[in-house]
Amino acid sequence: MVSTKGVAISLFSGAGGLDLGAENAGFQVRAAVERDRDAAITMEKNFDTLASPVIQQDILETSTSEIIKAAGLRKGQRPDLLLGGPPCTPFSKSGFWLEWKRKGLDPDASLLQAYTRVLREAQPRAFVLENVYALTYDNKASRPALNRLLREIDEAGYDKTMKVLNAADYGVPQARPRLFIIGVPKGKRMPVHPEPTHGGRWERRQTGNAGRPHITAGDALSDLVTDPEREERVGGQYGHLLPGIPPGENYLHYTEERGHPDPQFKWRSRYWSFLLKLDPAKPSPTIQAQPGPNVGPFHWDNRRLRVVEIKRLFTFPDEFELVGTRASVQAQLGNSVPPLLAEKVLEEVKKVL
Repeated sequence: MVSTKGVAISLFSGAGGLDLGAENAGFQVRAAVERDRDAAITMEKNFDTLASPVIQQDILETSTSEIIKAAGLRKGQRPDLLLGGPPCTPFSKSGFWLEWKRKGLDPDASLLQAYTRVLREAQPRAFVLENVYALTYDNKASRPALNRLLREIDEAGYDKTMKVLNAADYGVPQARPRLFIIGVPKGKRMPVHPEPTHGGRWERRQTGNAGRPHITAGDALSDLVTDPEREERVGGQYGHLLPGIPPGENYLHYTEERGHPDPQFKWRSRYWSFLLKLDPAKPSPTIQAQPGPNVGPFHWDNRRLRVVEIKRLFTFPDEFELVGTRASVQAQLGNSVPPLLAEKVLEEVKKVL
């Protein structure tokens, strides 16, 4: 008979940031579903608790019984934990300039429903769902999707609580706000979201625990000895402007409003991350999965971040092995939940189990 103690199943696993946090909190990730080949192989290289190879197929074509079987559980056995962060690009903060997003068109909504379908059918003893914090926005795209998601969680038989957590407030050297919805079967003792361990300034306001400052990018990278990477040069039409930008600033340095003698840009004509440079005295800004050629954050040494540096800024172990091209690795990391943040959340969930 297979023990179900601490068994977790993972959907939309990616490189496994959420899963690594769960393992560090005392769970065993026994089955994972991830259709991207590189990310699936990354999972297999780093998680020796998997009872079967990662299921490399679309979740919409994967039955719950197939996932349960992959975890080594028998029919009728319940996993302790369901994990997952369904991709929800329609709700990302960066994309509301797209007309289809403003109109509330939602090509990825079915992925949220895939998560609640597995929740309803697998009946885990607890669940954690992570997503972009813009899912909480009160607009045509986000509000109906969130309301439907919460309704389906309720219909599956679960109480839930949700909160936006900034990774920097939990010891991660990156300001990365994410929505966490956690829950248990109705009538069971509810977990709580973790209290912040660190604090500091974020988007013009104070957040977290004021008694312990945020971990900075300089702190995270100070003892790291790295080799140059072939792809680290910043090219593109505007790459040559990066050396003139002070640490922590962006393209606005080259505007008339900032007093530049030779303005190159109009005020607020680009994304905030355009030509953005890390400040070693602050946490890194959010690191994106698919940045353009001049989209940061860049290192204060006027280059692209190296892979081992990005891992540090996400709190992945240095020895964590990622598979694929440089672009694929960037995407895997940029789509990840920082493992340390996930660990803090999962420690609270484990308390009620």
